[in-house]
Amino acid sequence: MLCRISHFSRGIVNPTLAVLLHPASSRASLHLGIIIRSLSPSVRLHTTTRRSQIQMAPPLSVLLSQGTGRVLSIQSHTVQGYVGNKAAVFPLQLLGFDVDPINSVQLSNNTGYPTFRGQVLNGEELWSLIEGLESNDLLVYTHLLTGYIGSVSFLETILRVVEKLRSVNPDMIYVCDPVMGDEGKLYVPSELVSLYREKVVPVASMITPNQFEAEKLTDFSISSEAEGLRACNILHDAGPSKVVITSMEIEGMLLLIGSHQKIKGHLPEQFKIVMPKIPAYFTGTGDLMTALLLGWSNQYPEDLWKAAELAVASLQAILHRTIHDYEAADIKPSTKQYEIRLIQSQDDIKSPQVTYFAEKY
Repeated sequence: MLCRISHFSRGIVNPTLAVLLHPASSRASLHLGIIIRSLSPSVRLHTTTRRSQIQMAPPLSVLLSQGTGRVLSIQSHTVQGYVGNKAAVFPLQLLGFDVDPINSVQLSNNTGYPTFRGQVLNGEELWSLIEGLESNDLLVYTHLLTGYIGSVSFLETILRVVEKLRSVNPDMIYVCDPVMGDEGKLYVPSELVSLYREKVVPVASMITPNQFEAEKLTDFSISSEAEGLRACNILHDAGPSKVVITSMEIEGMLLLIGSHQKIKGHLPEQFKIVMPKIPAYFTGTGDLMTALLLGWSNQYPEDLWKAAELAVASLQAILHRTIHDYEAADIKPSTKQYEIRLIQSQDDIKSPQVTYFAEKY
């Protein structure tokens, strides 16, 4: 059947359009958007009013595989600075991904400043966006990435999103950064902890807690490498095949501990990376780290240690550049105002130089 676009005033079908829009034409969907934009205003008006007769062309990111994928990233956003989606989207794009961000929270700036303003997306509003994508056949993703979520209702909706995305693509990879707190302090409602533990962790493909969050998810204290490894095993038993505790402070050392259970029920491959502790507080580093882990683990799906080395290399380079630039400008920020120099670190994201290596257990 031909997809007919008729002239609004005379009802004449352009034979060229009819050929190009024939379903048998492999170029039909690719050229449709270009053709419509080239039509006269009267024809465009008619295509708008009769859009139900037209099969809308999906974006090229859906049609053409780049060997990476499409990421739906649901996390916070700040107008100024780099946290949440602002810290995750750009690096993933540099690593070759198409990224569609949904902002769980939109703030003027990070909460380390004296004041901030903004809005919070609720679960119903999130689901409305998902329904909008689905109604246009745009809900095709290889990865879901989630970060800061501030309410039970929103996190429950995330679970619906996971189910919906996997109904379209059963192989969809869910990377969860369970942002709940740090350094012994919980900064989300306590009800979220049990929901993460009981419902979210079991459906995640990879989870990237910090030390405090890993303790909350496993319900025991982590004060040694052995306990960190045990925490990874508990999380594997709950669901995800890949676990990265992104930062642990043990006996004055800063560690990343990673664990990859390639076959359910088998012993995981586990490793650590020892990093220098930089005496400064940076915003957005956890969000950035999870995005980098997603990006590099997609390139090295069987070598989580390699993905972690590359992610750590990028992060360390960005932090050192940030400190250097602040010092060069003779600025001494207050405790929570080190805004990472993300845009200036593009080369370090695309081609990181590994200096801290994984040690396998």
